Amino acid sequence: MYPFFFYTLEETKILKAGILFLLLVQVLFYPSLQSQNSTSAIKDIVYGETGSRKLLLDLYMPSGKKDPFLIIWIHGGAWRSGSKESPPLGMLPYGYALASLDYRMSEEAIFPSAIFDIKAAIRFLRANAKKYGYRPDKIIVWGSSSGGHYAALIGTTNNDKYFEGNIGNYLNESSSVQAALDFYGPSDFLTILDQSTPHGISVRVPALTLLLGKPVEQVPELAKKASPVFQVDSTDAPMFIVHGDQDNQVPVNQSLELMAAYKKNNLKYRLEIISGAGHGGEAYNKKELMEKMDKFLAEVLTK
Repeated sequence: MYPFFFYTLEETKILKAGILFLLLVQVLFYPSLQSQNSTSAIKDIVYGETGSRKLLLDLYMPSGKKDPFLIIWIHGGAWRSGSKESPPLGMLPYGYALASLDYRMSEEAIFPSAIFDIKAAIRFLRANAKKYGYRPDKIIVWGSSSGGHYAALIGTTNNDKYFEGNIGNYLNESSSVQAALDFYGPSDFLTILDQSTPHGISVRVPALTLLLGKPVEQVPELAKKASPVFQVDSTDAPMFIVHGDQDNQVPVNQSLELMAAYKKNNLKYRLEIISGAGHGGEAYNKKELMEKMDKFLAEVLTK
């Protein structure tokens, strides 16, 4: 048996008034509360073309932030796979906008074609900053694995004509970036295989051969050109480097080499070694790490 509750006429009026008040609060305030935690996305923006191929990006804007800094996300996938879909959005709550790119894969065009595409996207995004509502002067690149390699290479080749290409309609815009976030990316193609586990070698040898068009030992000069450690000089963008000490695909020594090159050139950097982390996973999505990146970016972008 369920209990029955009896209310007086006055109690019933008070109860109805309370319910109506709660409904009114929900109608008036819930959409705005919801929007504080939401983002807006613009999909499939064409930033350039190559042949018959349109190069696309998706733009995610944080709610309630005027003129945010822009982070450009470069996906991984051993240089030959992956897409702009489902990028990490962990920095949006900190007030950053994020653009996620598609670019040519290594099976479609060898190095440095993808770098040409990414720099074309930077030029496009800088030229259209007012249209979309973010800052054009301080642009950040972020990537993981092969995307981390590309982010590091973009961060170490500001104003280098070899890497510019001629993709897109904004060739007079700067493709320079003001910070780079490198998550467990390769940095030295001349040492990575000697440092790798058997599993890492089985993944990396065919991937590098596709990227460079030939095995590394057959094109050592091109391999050096594609290696961020050989591009580092005193003019490069600040770098935030993250690597797991149990990565069996990209040895943690690759990030140590990049750190050493930055240190040698007296450049601003931070290296985060994550104990027990492998190649990807939830360890790289934690709030604590996002907070560290936000603090680093605040330091290097507000000077």
